[in-house]
Amino acid sequence: MKKNSPAATAGISVRNVLWLWWKLVVIVSLTLCVLAFLKLQSYSLSDSELSSSISTSSISRRSRAVDYSGNPKVAFLFLVRRNLPLDFLWGSFFENAETGNFSIYIHSEPGFVFDESTTRSPFFYNRQLTNSTKIDLQVAWGESSMIQAEKLLLGAALDDPANQRFVLLSDSCVPLYNFSYIYNYLMASPRSFVDSFLDKKEARYNPKMSPYIPMSKWRKGSQWITLIRKHAEVVADDDAVLRVFKMFCKRRPSLEASKGKKNMKLQKQHNCIPDEHYVQTLLAMHGFEGELERRTITYTEWNESVTNMEKRGWHPITFSYADAGPVQIKRIKDINNVYYETEYRTEWCRNNSTLVPCFLFARKFSRGAAMRLLSEGVVSQFDASSIMNSTP
Repeated sequence: MKKNSPAATAGISVRNVLWLWWKLVVIVSLTLCVLAFLKLQSYSLSDSELSSSISTSSISRRSRAVDYSGNPKVAFLFLVRRNLPLDFLWGSFFENAETGNFSIYIHSEPGFVFDESTTRSPFFYNRQLTNSTKIDLQVAWGESSMIQAEKLLLGAALDDPANQRFVLLSDSCVPLYNFSYIYNYLMASPRSFVDSFLDKKEARYNPKMSPYIPMSKWRKGSQWITLIRKHAEVVADDDAVLRVFKMFCKRRPSLEASKGKKNMKLQKQHNCIPDEHYVQTLLAMHGFEGELERRTITYTEWNESVTNMEKRGWHPITFSYADAGPVQIKRIKDINNVYYETEYRTEWCRNNSTLVPCFLFARKFSRGAAMRLLSEGVVSQFDASSIMNSTP
């Protein structure tokens, strides 16, 4: 019997190894493709899915809509960490209002209850979102949880057909006028007040959002919005655009010395602050920009002294007692236009075509600053000493 030569045997062995290696490469490649496909199916949206979600939202809005001819109310939506440290000021504010002209909703940390032991004002008793309207959501700045909390507040407020204006506020916000002025200001306008502009200087837009969110519809602005009912329904009912934000609009982790060289890798991640883009972009996608006053009615003073914007960024200044005097408050009240540098646009503050002061609220105010507003009659006549020793 003829035997194979050593060279032939070696050749067959090499071919076998190469064949087995090729099969392994093919199997691994196919496995990776399948896993990638499954992940894409789990986390991505197709155009048809997006259209279907938006259509479903429209049906939901129509089913909720009712013809309401009674007295319209302003819904005050407080997005807070835990309690309301300026509840004494807001309590005085609401004391001067007709109870049928407003409603209050609070999103606080899971399990926190507003009652006699946690707030000075009975206006806030049991106004936190209940288990039936709220998930146990721990809100974090710069994350999608902030958007979800806003949507929960809007959804709860929309259950009352009398609510026709929806004002989002933080736990450090203060009113700059009395209730009647603010109520009439909001009800006189048929538009929402949403700070919304094109930001060509920052690369917040993630190309992976396309085509679900076109770059042409990408907007930026303050999260402190005031909506008419029609626009509030759009925000509360949206699911499709929120899903894209959860995937592709995330805040870059901050620098930490303990992470060492890992910081370099983290800083290469795409940086996006969801609550500064979501409502503005969503309303632009629905074609509602013509129905907006493209400005916020909540004043924020920014610390612009930081030069390395990538590392630290701007931060809102906190008003102290010394900063809340009549001169400083008048300066804010006298502002009647806002300049948007990226659009070369001056937004003159109008209400139903009439020039008006731009701001009804301001942030961030300390407890001492809020006391000064009350004692000097900005909101109402008030004896600040009456709360100096109160418990909550």
